[in-house]
Amino acid sequence: MIIKKFLAKTEQEAIELAKNDLGSGAVVMNIKKVQPRGFAKWFVKTKVEVTAAIDGNENYMEVSRTEKKEKEEEKQTATPVNSVQEIRRPVVPPMKETLEGTPRVAKEKVADETDSLLDKLSKLENLLEKQVQEKKPAADADGFKKTKIMDRDIRNPEEEKSSAYKELICEQLISNGVEEEIAGSIMEEVDKGLSRTASVDQILASVYQKIILMMGQPYLIDVPKKSSKTKYVFFLGSTGVGKTTTIAKIASKLKLEDNANIALVTADTYRIAAVEQLKTYANILSVPLRIVYSPEELKGSLEELSQYDICLVDTAGRSHKNKEQIREIRELIEQIPIADRQVYLVLSTGAKYNDLQEIAKVYSSLTDFSIIFTKLDETSSAGEILNIHCKTKCPVSYVTWGQNVPEDIGEFNPQDVAKKLLGDSMRN
Repeated sequence: MIIKKFLAKTEQEAIELAKNDLGSGAVVMNIKKVQPRGFAKWFVKTKVEVTAAIDGNENYMEVSRTEKKEKEEEKQTATPVNSVQEIRRPVVPPMKETLEGTPRVAKEKVADETDSLLDKLSKLENLLEKQVQEKKPAADADGFKKTKIMDRDIRNPEEEKSSAYKELICEQLISNGVEEEIAGSIMEEVDKGLSRTASVDQILASVYQKIILMMGQPYLIDVPKKSSKTKYVFFLGSTGVGKTTTIAKIASKLKLEDNANIALVTADTYRIAAVEQLKTYANILSVPLRIVYSPEELKGSLEELSQYDICLVDTAGRSHKNKEQIREIRELIEQIPIADRQVYLVLSTGAKYNDLQEIAKVYSSLTDFSIIFTKLDETSSAGEILNIHCKTKCPVSYVTWGQNVPEDIGEFNPQDVAKKLLGDSMRN
């Protein structure tokens, strides 16, 4: 599969560029507006970026040359379109650019963004020092002082300062969306391993490591050995969370990067658009797509699907409040033995936190699963990611942040969550 991006003044011009380069068989995968940044926005107009793809098996270069020649002959007397810049496919960014809560940070700023987070961490000591002076614990009748977290007597200035640091770091976690109970638990665990006079950099390092250890490692999709059985990977979740697009991104990576022999299966026959969308991606990737209308039909297809390494199964979006629909999902999953299946619950970070908890609770009654968080470009969600993981005890495996296939997906990195939760300036 060949994927390219084209930038032009209008959508039609960008599509025309794509067809000129890739040929008439090109499929438009994504269209978005590109807003100039900084001072450039006052002088440069908004442009349109089109992502197009074509099956790599086709000799598209020959088709493209013929069509280009015909186009040039037709336009000899016409005013030429302004030149445009072709954007080549970028390297898949890690999660560090997705937790900022802003729409798609420019890829050239990823390194600067990471440095900024680390710089904020290093400057927290001064901020905490300042706030310690403003938030000294009140003395009791005997002249001793207490803190809220440890609830113990403070008998010297160094202990007082260290305790105040811990209070402020706990408040920082809560202000970034971590539940108060979880934040308090983190600080209590950290306090057990530190001296009562620990410095702020020791405390920060301990909290940082604690968050990373709590989040654990992502549970990813590995290509099985040739002698192994076919692995069936199910994607569950409510309507509109981005299951189909996520499957397309993962399928692209398995096919292009791991050279896996994959097949796509969809049980989402309730939305015609979902089937057509997945069919388009299947054609581009040159992989088979099987449509199943019932759990029994999936079971009847197992022999045919056994020739593939991995089968990615798209399920219909279901309301977690509809018991009948949830029962149908259970029946579908149970057609595959536990040892041969892998299940991902797809959650949108744009959903309300209470809804995320309820959805995770309902699906946990069906089967064990890992979590994929989508739409990280639409919200700042580091606190919610930590909360949901702590509530479900399920690993977070992937995160996505846009519609571009296959770029806008990455393996979950717990270090980025820890940096986000601790990296912002302390609030006054």
